[in-house]
Amino acid sequence: MLKRTSPLLFAIIAFIVGLNLRPILASVGPLYSVLQREAGLTATQFSLLTTLPVAMMGLAALCGPWLLATVGAVRGIMFGLFILLVACLLRGFSASPANLMGTALLGGASIGTIQALMPALVKKEYTQTASTIMSLFSTGIMAGAAVAAASAEPLFSWLTLKPALAMAGLLALLALIMWLTLVKHPQGEKPARETVTLSSSRTALLLLFFGVGTGAYTLVLAWLPPLYIQAGWTARSSGYMLAWLTLTEVVAGFVVSALIGKFPDRRVPLIAVLLLLLAGLLCLVFSPGTTPVLSTLLLGTGIGALFPLSLIVTFDHARTPAQAGKLLSKVQGGGYMIAALMPLIAGIVSDSSVSLTSAWLIMSAGVVLLIVIALNFKPVVDVQAR
Repeated sequence: MLKRTSPLLFAIIAFIVGLNLRPILASVGPLYSVLQREAGLTATQFSLLTTLPVAMMGLAALCGPWLLATVGAVRGIMFGLFILLVACLLRGFSASPANLMGTALLGGASIGTIQALMPALVKKEYTQTASTIMSLFSTGIMAGAAVAAASAEPLFSWLTLKPALAMAGLLALLALIMWLTLVKHPQGEKPARETVTLSSSRTALLLLFFGVGTGAYTLVLAWLPPLYIQAGWTARSSGYMLAWLTLTEVVAGFVVSALIGKFPDRRVPLIAVLLLLLAGLLCLVFSPGTTPVLSTLLLGTGIGALFPLSLIVTFDHARTPAQAGKLLSKVQGGGYMIAALMPLIAGIVSDSSVSLTSAWLIMSAGVVLLIVIALNFKPVVDVQAR
């Protein structure tokens, strides 16, 4: 199904595909006040615009092995991009709560499909450069969030709410066109059928690690702009701050891409970035909204490095392309279900007139748990079933 393509060209296309996997989430945070005013959303309903797509990303990821066996990776990613395009365009027709929730579900399903199938494709076609390509793919995900966060309020001021929400469809269209250039006779792809031989206890650790770590990302993505808005910042400034944080994540992701080969023992970079993330969360606990530069650097570096590292650590445990797809589907599937809870908890806390500090404290405790789990990730030489 995949035309013969150089690793560099495929990495560029994978990066562009990754750009599309967060705008539908990242564009809503800076528009918190607008969505409350024009769509009538409560804080809990607002949180669902992040929780629902993240939960659907988990469900779609769990279906990854079935998609790989029945549709195939290349064609599945193609369908995922098309569905994501439709979800973005539908937001241009209505900003009602029902439509926003429906497109959040649709977009989350398509994003989860792409994220579940890309690792198997990379592992199969680009074995020697798989870690680098996966790092660039996940860095593209964060870069897309930065673009969406920075442009959300300016686009609203220029186009009004519905067209601003639909603009992400242009990027999805570009990615779909570029992906179509890779497709070769989609009906000829042969599905791979292999079982994952990793122990259930290790799979559970990987799932919990990915879920809690991604929970920090989804919490910050949804609720950092409202935090600054409540502290007196404008919506545009809060969007720019989220964009700067996400750009810091992108830089951290590129650093991981460049240096990951020097760390066969992943525990060294994992512990370092988790300590940075914990420090950033504590800034929000003890000085909410008043240390933007320091908290941005700490959170951006920690989250930006942790996301690709989580995927790479999971990737390390797979010995074949089929195992990569199935293991990533389990880890991402359950992990995104866990991650979906954090924005929802913050929304419920906000509607209850309780300070968001409670949400940051819960997340800080989660990071301490991640440090304990990371100590168990010794270099993988040969993983056996138990």
